[in-house]
Amino acid sequence: MTRPPFELEKPVIDEFGAPRDGEPQVSNERLFMQMLVFTGCEDTLAVAEAVSGAGFEAVIYEDIHDPKGIGLLTFHRDPTYFVSNVRNLLRREPMNALTLRPEYSMLGRTYALGHEADLDHYLFKRPRHTALNPDWPWAIWYPLRRRGTFTQLPADEQRKILMEHAKIGMAYAESDYVHDIRLASHGLDPNDNDFVIGLVGRELAPLSKIVEKMRSTTQTAQYLEKLGPFFVGRAAWRSQL
Repeated sequence: MTRPPFELEKPVIDEFGAPRDGEPQVSNERLFMQMLVFTGCEDTLAVAEAVSGAGFEAVIYEDIHDPKGIGLLTFHRDPTYFVSNVRNLLRREPMNALTLRPEYSMLGRTYALGHEADLDHYLFKRPRHTALNPDWPWAIWYPLRRRGTFTQLPADEQRKILMEHAKIGMAYAESDYVHDIRLASHGLDPNDNDFVIGLVGRELAPLSKIVEKMRSTTQTAQYLEKLGPFFVGRAAWRSQL
């Protein structure tokens, strides 16, 4: 193979956290999470029994906008799991009687920004705990896509914009109003979205309030191309922590 007349930069696909005891935190794994939404569910309990018997961790939400609608959240480090274990479940009764609503399908991966004090907790334990916490039954899930102009901003300007957004999220989490799951979905979404966001909490109103509050941030007001559709539901069943 002929070498190119220029030096190629080796791709970096690992996730990095802040150094710990002088050593870098590095992971070549991340948690993949998938949300599938269905209608035509006559018996949520029967679905819960089928999912429970499948032997993997999941959350079943009842759709607030559809009396026969449910959302199924599953997650695993290996994406093959979704086209094997989850796929097999969906092709059997009672799941095969449901109608998939593909416009609400979401798939993303956890990611690190490079300053996480505990990389393993951030990539794996935190999103799992957030999804399965029985004290936080309400959820809003949605995808989003940023404008290309955001990625062309200087790194310092990007950090400033993201910090404005993050401070709101941290304030709501500190008050136990809203806890979030943030996933990257670049190349994983049929509609070319960049991220999947899950907001969970004790009550529904604070989840709506934080979405409203975020509207005024620079990121949302100036640099979002697309937001939604929004799935709103309450957990009817979930795996135990």
